[in-house]
Amino acid sequence: MDDPILLRALRPDDPERLLSDARRHPRRAHDLRGYVVDPAALEVLVSRGDPVIYETFEAPVPDEAGELAYGVTVIHPGLIGVEHFMTKGHFHVRRHTAEVYAALRGRGFLIMQSEQGEARAVPMEAGSVAYVPPGWGHRTVNADLAEPFVLFFAFPADAGHDYDTVARTGFSLIVVHRN
Repeated sequence: MDDPILLRALRPDDPERLLSDARRHPRRAHDLRGYVVDPAALEVLVSRGDPVIYETFEAPVPDEAGELAYGVTVIHPGLIGVEHFMTKGHFHVRRHTAEVYAALRGRGFLIMQSEQGEARAVPMEAGSVAYVPPGWGHRTVNADLAEPFVLFFAFPADAGHDYDTVARTGFSLIVVHRN
């Protein structure tokens, strides 16, 4: 197999190889302030070294109509209190845009919620693909305490990210750890 693009795609455990020219955006515990159900547990994590909860690797694509933004998200294993590590979640500024996720490694959930309050939890594992319809807020959650949850994503590059709505309203579904 000599095709370098195919070789990179076959190694999803190394997102930097999958997207060698990607922009890395680490999100530490303090970045999730206002996005979790147990702020005190989050502050404990912050005080204990402020670990990276998740990181995105985004291809350098212009934020223009007609372009397709894509990249990889890696959600590390762990808990904030009883809540599994997750992304902050967002709506798209341009509400009429959709997004696609493909799980490359691990297992977790895609949590989606409409602005009217309808919510869904889509289980995902390596090889599964999920679609976020236009107008739905969404976040991804690592349901495994031992392995990272790695996802490929793609959406219209001019969609924008609205994190403020999620910070204000939250999600009605969360993923918690129970013995």
